[in-house]
Amino acid sequence: MQTDLAGKVALVTGGGAGIGAELSRRLSQRGATVLVLDRDLSAAKSVANAIDRGTAVQMDLADSASIALALADNAALREVDILVNNAGLTRVERFVDSDPSAWDTLWQVNLRAPMQLCRAIIPEMTKRGWGRVVFVATDSARAGGGGEGIYSATKAGLLGFSKTLARETARDGITSNVVCPGLIDTAMLQSVAENNAALMNKLIGAIPMRRMGSADEVAAAIEFLCSADSGYVTGQTFSVNGGITMM
Repeated sequence: MQTDLAGKVALVTGGGAGIGAELSRRLSQRGATVLVLDRDLSAAKSVANAIDRGTAVQMDLADSASIALALADNAALREVDILVNNAGLTRVERFVDSDPSAWDTLWQVNLRAPMQLCRAIIPEMTKRGWGRVVFVATDSARAGGGGEGIYSATKAGLLGFSKTLARETARDGITSNVVCPGLIDTAMLQSVAENNAALMNKLIGAIPMRRMGSADEVAAAIEFLCSADSGYVTGQTFSVNGGITMM
């Protein structure tokens, strides 16, 4: 077990399940104190209680005022060395059928909330001269995805934002990178697949590995970008997708 993150504080949004839960476990094993942030407090507590040095944090990333209040009231959130913006929200529908009134929630959770957290946390990382920022986007942010126009657009914003942060903070000892999962077996995907079995079979058939990925496989890639080993890696975008896109 590596302990290169001993003494570091990691914040994982969407940490109550799926990729976030697996990543919280991995970062804890590396010695980090992990703030498991989720809208569902019971889910966050379940993950936090199952790892060493875990603390549950409840926050609604769809509410910018709630985020600001939490940042002001919780000193631990300002001491974060590793920020993983993992939480995400999607709707599957053709773009022309989408309701513009629903766009704002996806924009708030997928893009504005990560920007808001970075704005509050990165200045403190700069003072300490060390930091890791990782954004979890989606492969459709790079290649497009039928039925996920709004989701893809909001997640694509993370790619440009991450590269900007990478350029602006490199001399401060901070790295900024993006991981783009492909078809991953998570609760979010399962909810989409419930009434789309034929579509899911078609998508899996297009993957060279002929299977979905696991949350832990994505978490492993993120773990590397959070580690001391990744100190010379910044401004990069990594796909974890079984080869369905290659670029």
